[in-house]
Amino acid sequence: MTTDVGDTLPTHGEQTKPLPTNANSKRWRPTTRIGLGGVAIGNGFSPMTNVDSTATLQAAWDAGVRYFDTSPFYGFGLSERRFGHFLAEHPRDEFVLSTKVGRVFTAGQPPEHPLWKQPSPFVFRYDYSGDGVQRSIEDSLQRLGLARIDCVFVHDLSPDNEDFEGAWKERFAEAAKGAFPALVKLREQGVIRAWGLGVNRIDPVLMALEASDPDIFLLATQYLILHHADTVARVLPKLAERDVSMIVGAPLEAGFLGGRDRYDYGGTVPPGMPERRARIEALAKEHGIDLRTAALQFANAPAEVAAVIPGARTPEQARSNAASLTVEIPAAFWQALRSEKLIDAAAPVPRD
Repeated sequence: MTTDVGDTLPTHGEQTKPLPTNANSKRWRPTTRIGLGGVAIGNGFSPMTNVDSTATLQAAWDAGVRYFDTSPFYGFGLSERRFGHFLAEHPRDEFVLSTKVGRVFTAGQPPEHPLWKQPSPFVFRYDYSGDGVQRSIEDSLQRLGLARIDCVFVHDLSPDNEDFEGAWKERFAEAAKGAFPALVKLREQGVIRAWGLGVNRIDPVLMALEASDPDIFLLATQYLILHHADTVARVLPKLAERDVSMIVGAPLEAGFLGGRDRYDYGGTVPPGMPERRARIEALAKEHGIDLRTAALQFANAPAEVAAVIPGARTPEQARSNAASLTVEIPAAFWQALRSEKLIDAAAPVPRD
């Protein structure tokens, strides 16, 4: 097992660059190319206190992060409440926020969940209809205590969602008739600025591009320094054609690239991945950087990527994630990865 780098700052010399921002585009993009993902703030994997979550959010803000992503699903409303409590103390025009639709929550005692520890006392039902979108957004605004949401992602409409028991395409058809047109209308009305899908697989992204007019996708666990060839070949060209961008979710593979034996939000690590991780980490150390810095900058390199959103459980992690994008990585490091075929030859790197 590699060393857990979650609480250490990048090691490659002085931080010489400001946090990267997005260039102008006809479609909405987050302000900064690094955001804060809200899984940990919603008690993902283990509980945290309100005091600790506020300290982590404050550290991200102080480090220059101005994009925050959450979801009603994260802790069954807990993440949204914590984000809203913190962000309400800051001028609304100084940050952007995305949340998600697809589940509607009502009061009740939730069953045990493998991801959420001590969630809020709510239960959910899936609803990808237009009315469900309206209800979900209204509920999110109440939990957040904010006047508007910048971007909305249709959540977990994907073949890996075990709740669908294989019938995810039927759910997709429901969303294509209900949620998608409703979100297009809300964008036209100025209620939201952008919408897309928040999923952990590639196929729904490609289908949504055919079915409607999304602005941006949150694609988690599919564009990582460990594996990315399918996204490079199948997704990035389609996004470029439509001036649509992508947020890279879980750019540290839900903690695996921080040294944890946790992969794809679960506990099963694919064969060969620990060895691949160890070799990339060794090369990173040879070039004076840490694994997290390499992973975050790799995920952020394509022009089609609008931001990466690692999660953080501590202020140190939040500061380190932001600092990783300000470090100059030697070109020789990327050359070494390509030489050993540890990254796809067509994958962009920061110096391309």
